[in-house]
Amino acid sequence: MYFLTIESSCDETAAAVVTDSLDVCSSVVASQDDLHRRFGGVVPEVASRAHLEQIVPVIDEAVRRAGITLNQLGAIAVVNTPGLAGSLLVGLTAAKALALALGKPLVAINHLQAHIYACRVAFGGDVFPCVGLIVSGGHTSIYSCRSPLEFNAIGGTIDDAAGEAFDKVAAMLGLPYPGGPSIQKAAVNGNRNAIQFPRPLLDEPSRLQFSFSGLKTAVRYKLVGPGKTDFSQVTLTEKERADIAASFQEAVIDCLVGKVIHTLRVLRMKTLCVGGGVAANSRFREKMEAAAQQNNFKLYIAPPKLCTDNAVMGAIAVERFKAGLVEELDLDISAGLVRGA
Repeated sequence: MYFLTIESSCDETAAAVVTDSLDVCSSVVASQDDLHRRFGGVVPEVASRAHLEQIVPVIDEAVRRAGITLNQLGAIAVVNTPGLAGSLLVGLTAAKALALALGKPLVAINHLQAHIYACRVAFGGDVFPCVGLIVSGGHTSIYSCRSPLEFNAIGGTIDDAAGEAFDKVAAMLGLPYPGGPSIQKAAVNGNRNAIQFPRPLLDEPSRLQFSFSGLKTAVRYKLVGPGKTDFSQVTLTEKERADIAASFQEAVIDCLVGKVIHTLRVLRMKTLCVGGGVAANSRFREKMEAAAQQNNFKLYIAPPKLCTDNAVMGAIAVERFKAGLVEELDLDISAGLVRGA
């Protein structure tokens, strides 16, 4: 049975065709990075307009690459939460139209749960129960995942998401958007121990929360001093920029790794699944793999192409469909919390 999955929660328009045995028949992603780069972050209205332009061609290409026709689809699945309201509406409207026209079941997808499920798709085996960590531009969240249908949010950021902090610090350093890849690239030539930036909340292991706003402020103080916001006079050598990027990146990663290690111990779980755009960071993956070896837990990190937003991770809809969790055509969006520019 073929599933068409649609993802339009933020700034990627994506569609994929997967089977009920989790074979990936096609995956198409239209990125909007170039549209948002000059703003230094995602502009919701720009994103929704771009989705309107891309949604039909992306769906058409996904079906074409899968070598099937629309009539061969068994169900239509779409992300309806969380995300930018206008962006979600574009994908949901397209999914409803297809479900109605084709007489196919409609399945709702939670974008965050799908990020964790990407590990199940990528590694081809059951990964549940597990602790789930999502690190992206809009979210830094910890879940207790008892099954593909049982996700319990147990922690998260109290201010900036990790990816958001990367974007803002990149802008301070004069690096291009998106900030994650830019800081990773700059950090390669830097000394990650050059500056001892704070590790917020890391010394409070019982709090399953993250805070990156103060870390971001520490970078600002390093560049312009307390109480100042004008970066136009900041001049950095390439070595200085690299050292700040590497030191900041290391601080963020230490917070992420430290908190999930504590979470695994508290919940007495031995499996960690990680998804989201920041999980594509090579230094993050290196330190998380080292932590898994040192602390004896199984680690599944989605491959980089399944970390950033995509529709393959929407294969979680297969689990929902098999459990009889299909939707009526009055299904609505639930935007939730996603940060933009």
